Amino acid sequence: MMNEKPTLKQLLEVSEGKKLLFLGKEGIFTEKEVARFLKKYKITATKYLEEDVVGVVEYHRLNPLEEDISNDAYDRKLPLFKLNEFEQLLSEEIDDDALLMAIRLGNDQERLIRLLGNEHLTDELFVRLLKMYRFDEEEEDNRQDRDVIMYTLRRYIDIRPNEEDLLYSYLTLRRLATEATDSQLLMALLGFPNFEFLVRGKEKVTLHETIARNPALSEELIRKLLSLRETKVNVALAGNHSAGSEVLKFLLERNDTQINKALATNPSIDNELFSALLEKENEVISLLLIHQPIDTERLELIEKYGVNEHLFVLIGHNSSLAMRVISKLLEKGNVELLEALSGNKAVSSDVLELIYQHDEVEDFVHLARNPSTPLWILQALYEENMESPEILAALAHNPSLPERILRELFERDELSINKGLASNAALPLELLDILKVDTRLQNELAKNENLLKSYEEVLKQNKVMMNV
Repeated sequence: MMNEKPTLKQLLEVSEGKKLLFLGKEGIFTEKEVARFLKKYKITATKYLEEDVVGVVEYHRLNPLEEDISNDAYDRKLPLFKLNEFEQLLSEEIDDDALLMAIRLGNDQERLIRLLGNEHLTDELFVRLLKMYRFDEEEEDNRQDRDVIMYTLRRYIDIRPNEEDLLYSYLTLRRLATEATDSQLLMALLGFPNFEFLVRGKEKVTLHETIARNPALSEELIRKLLSLRETKVNVALAGNHSAGSEVLKFLLERNDTQINKALATNPSIDNELFSALLEKENEVISLLLIHQPIDTERLELIEKYGVNEHLFVLIGHNSSLAMRVISKLLEKGNVELLEALSGNKAVSSDVLELIYQHDEVEDFVHLARNPSTPLWILQALYEENMESPEILAALAHNPSLPERILRELFERDELSINKGLASNAALPLELLDILKVDTRLQNELAKNENLLKSYEEVLKQNKVMMNV
C-alpha cells in the first residue's frame, strides 16, 4: 500500500514547488493554459527530466528522444499519467463563467473550437460554448464548421467504430435535432446553417423545421423560431403538441391553410381551437375529424356546425373516439359510417360484432381486413364469401386470420389474394419465401414486418462477421 500510485489530483496537492514533466504532442490545452492551471498548485511544467520532477504526463505517441526520457522516468519510479487524465482533471476544474467571459472578450474562435473538441467538458458548458460559435456564411464547406458539427454529433449520438462515416452525414444532424431533449442544445442547433435534408427521397426538410417539430421546446426557443418567420417552421410548430395553446392560437390567426391543417392533426388543441377549425376549409375539417380525440362535447360541436354528411363519415376512421361517441354513431344507422367504423382498429370487438349483425351493412371488406374483428366473424366471412374476390383479398391482409385459412388462401394462387398475403406478418415464413420470387409483389413484401425483421437479423449477422 506504501507504493500505491497516487491519483494525479493527490500528486498535485502535495507537490508545491515541484515540476511536472510533459512528453509528446500538445493536446486540447495550450502550454499557457497548462501553466495557468498548474500555477494554483505552485507547480511548473517542464519538458526535461530534472531533479525536482514529481510525475510524468504522456501523450499516447512519443518520438524516440521522448521514449528515452520516459524510460529514464520509469527507472526513477516516477508516477506516469496519460495526457487524457490530465486534460480531464483540468476540464473538471474550469470556471465556466470565467472561461466564457475570456473567450467572449478576446473573440478567441481558435480556442473556442479546441474546447468544443474536448470530450471532458460537461454538456452544459459545451452547449454554452456552441452557442458562441459563428458559422462561416460565405464558405459553404468550411473546415472549422465541419469540425464543430462533428464534435457535436460525436458527443450526442452513439457512433460505433465501424460507423464513423455517420459523422460526415448531415442526416445525422437531423437525427440529433429530432431526438435531442435539451432545449438549450436545440437553441444552439438553431445557430447552425439551415441545412436541407432529403427525406424518403422526395421531401426536403430544413434544420429549423426539424427543431420546430421537437417536443422539447422552451418558451425562449419558440419565440426564436417564430421570429424566423418561415412558413415551414410555423407549420411544424402548429403540429407540435408541446407548443402551448397561446402559441397555437397565435398561429391560427395567420389564417394559413397549411398551418390550419397542422393544427387539425395536433392532439393538444383545446375545444376553442377545435371549434374555430370547424369553420375552415373541408380539407382542414377532414383532418380534424380523423385525427382529433372526439368526446361527446366535440361531437355536439361537429353537429352544431352542420358538417356535411360526406365529411361526417370520416369520423368513423378516428382511432380516438370515446365509447359514448361510438354508441351515438351506431344509433345514426348510416351505412357508410358503419363501414368506416368496421375498418377502425381502435373500435372494440363488441362494437365490431354489432356492426356485423347490423341488417343494413352489406359490404364487409373493411371488417374482413380489421385485425380487431372477432375470430368467429373472420371465419364466418371466409366460409360465406368463398366466391368474393374482394372479401378474400381483404382477409388475406388480416394478421389475426388463423394459419389454416392463410394456407388455404395461399393455395388459391390468385394475385389479388397474394398481394394481401405478401404484406401479412402472420403468414408462415416458408410461404413468404415462395412469394418473394414474384416481382409483382415487391411493394407488398416491403410492408411485411416479419420479413423486415428477418432482413435486419441478416444485416446484424453480416456486421458481426465483418467486425470479426
